[in-house]
Amino acid sequence: MNRYIIGVDLGGTNIKAGLYDTEFAPVKELSILTEAAQGPAHVLERIRVAVNLLTIGNGIPLREIAAMGMGIPGLLDPYEGLSVFSPNFPGWEQVHIINEMKQHYSFPVFIDNDVRVNLYGEWLHGAGRGCSNLVLLTLGTGLGSGIVHDGRVLYGTTFSAGEIGHMNMYRQGRPCRCGSSGCLGRYVSAVGMVNTLKEKLAAGRRSILQEWTSGDEAAFTAKMISEAYDLHDPLAVEVMHETGELLGFGLSNVINLLNPQRIIIGGGMSAAGDRLLSTVRETVNAHALKLSGSSCDIVQAELGSRAGTLGAAAYAQQRMPVFDSAARHGML
Repeated sequence: MNRYIIGVDLGGTNIKAGLYDTEFAPVKELSILTEAAQGPAHVLERIRVAVNLLTIGNGIPLREIAAMGMGIPGLLDPYEGLSVFSPNFPGWEQVHIINEMKQHYSFPVFIDNDVRVNLYGEWLHGAGRGCSNLVLLTLGTGLGSGIVHDGRVLYGTTFSAGEIGHMNMYRQGRPCRCGSSGCLGRYVSAVGMVNTLKEKLAAGRRSILQEWTSGDEAAFTAKMISEAYDLHDPLAVEVMHETGELLGFGLSNVINLLNPQRIIIGGGMSAAGDRLLSTVRETVNAHALKLSGSSCDIVQAELGSRAGTLGAAAYAQQRMPVFDSAARHGML
């Protein structure tokens, strides 16, 4: 009998899902709308729709599924299978995902934070292959991160290790939704970089982006800043440089603390490439401990939007031996 693993990456807009063989060759990958506004029960049903499209839609019976891994945004307990809170999902509190899935599937289902499943993807099948010590940053609307230390993913007491985005960079900086202020993620995320541009425009500076959007600052995006950078727009160059410098200072702290051999930059903002990373590397070279800094390379992620689904499947495979052992000893 053939065996397959499913990976699901739950996003506020889309549910990405993939079906893989045991060597992680993709059989089918897809994306469907999450429809998060309709509540937790509907979102869970949408996940089951995605699973049906992967399996029944490809002539694969559920009995051939070895396991399913799921990346869930927000706070959760991966061992209890409980999603405690997810800020972009209305009404999403104390959702016991594993119990819900047990009602429909006989194969084991495992959940973890969405950034950590991206970490599993890049570590095992992407830019982190072969590394025992690495850090993944996902730069998008916010800043997410995950850590592999001495060959093991770090979780922490409340499963929230690696919140690099909430590293305080300014004593009295931009307010953050975490309740603090001056957090790194408020500056080096896509939203943060756009806000840096807006602050400079409010101080009387000018940019080609004002012409592109007819002065509508709500239309500004990080991608537009990259495009203006390529046209040598002075303000876009300055904003990109400042963002890279601040990220470099943050990563210098990470390098000094964790001594990784590689830092992987993923998420939508990673598309900026060396526009951003050249300044990051220069800052790290100047400010990280020399031995630690020279032993760590900073690279772009390889898997793009596939990291979450592939990583969720890889995470499920990692969890299966423990699950099988518990089942044999009557602990489940």
